[in-house]
Amino acid sequence: MTDDTILSCRELTKRFGDFTAVNRISFDVHRGEIFGFLGANGAGKTTAMRMFCGLSYPTSGSGTVAGYDIATQSEAVKRHIGYMSQRFSLYDDLTVRENIRLYAGIYGLSNRQTLRRMAELLARLDFRAETDTRVGALPLGWKQKLAFSVAMLHRPEIVFLDEPTGGVDPLTRRQFWEMIYEAAAGGTAIFVTTHYMDEAEYCSRVSIMVDGEIRALSTPTELKRQFAARSMDEVFRALARSAKRHE
Repeated sequence: MTDDTILSCRELTKRFGDFTAVNRISFDVHRGEIFGFLGANGAGKTTAMRMFCGLSYPTSGSGTVAGYDIATQSEAVKRHIGYMSQRFSLYDDLTVRENIRLYAGIYGLSNRQTLRRMAELLARLDFRAETDTRVGALPLGWKQKLAFSVAMLHRPEIVFLDEPTGGVDPLTRRQFWEMIYEAAAGGTAIFVTTHYMDEAEYCSRVSIMVDGEIRALSTPTELKRQFAARSMDEVFRALARSAKRHE
């Protein structure tokens, strides 16, 4: 582990009774890195991410996120990370302004910090005309960009993105990834799951889980070389074929 390590886990394991959802995974994620966390349904990605976000305790092994132990300092972990999910990140019945204020309060920002960062966020997204629009009325692509910006509102050291571009059009996906690159260039670690294998090509490194274990971990270029594959989709399919369990 080096000084720029933001996430680290060693032999991290999660069992539910006799079922081992995550089996002795070990890796580090570094400052400014875009780390792709891939796996088919049932591979254990969601369970692992819940542990990293302080929402579930490991059965054995160890892990730290932003310098905090995921087993003993889960509340501190939650305060120092950002999180965005395709399924739920913003409240549709609240306005853009109300959502920003709500999350600023959750993240512990002062009123002065909230006002300044809200102004910066609205200007960057060109959302000033939508400040009092209910989020549910926004196009999906706008919602996703707003959700990512809100997840970054408190300047976390790492942000977890759980299938963030699901259901959006290719142009919006490209714009979203431009935001990801900008955040990573500023030193934020990006931990992203995706079902779009072309997006795996954009990551600094990629891990692929199969049946609760990490079966591959390297740069996209190196993984394609290892598996004699032309694309990350071919790499993923080669590994996924060996899976014994499914959701």
